[in-house]
Amino acid sequence: MKRTTIFVPEALERDLQLYARREGKPAAAVVREAVAEYIARQQPRALLPSFAGAFDSGRADTAETHEALLFKDLAPHGPRAAARKRPVAGRSRRARARR
Repeated sequence: MKRTTIFVPEALERDLQLYARREGKPAAAVVREAVAEYIARQQPRALLPSFAGAFDSGRADTAETHEALLFKDLAPHGPRAAARKRPVAGRSRRARARR
């Protein structure tokens, strides 16, 4: 962390000290939180997360096939999924095939 000095009117400093004591926090923590909140409110909201579009999958059809790409390795839930037999962990394919 970097140390910074700010000048505030006496009344504001008094309110800051009272608020910090009431919240059980150091005044510096209150100031950090307030500055972070102020900065966050001033920045325009992004429509997409900052990492969107940052990577190249090498695929040109991602928009059309997104469901298949996202859900290909997921197992379904529900009564039909429970009725299916699942392989027992620890057994080889050959041992399962002999059953």
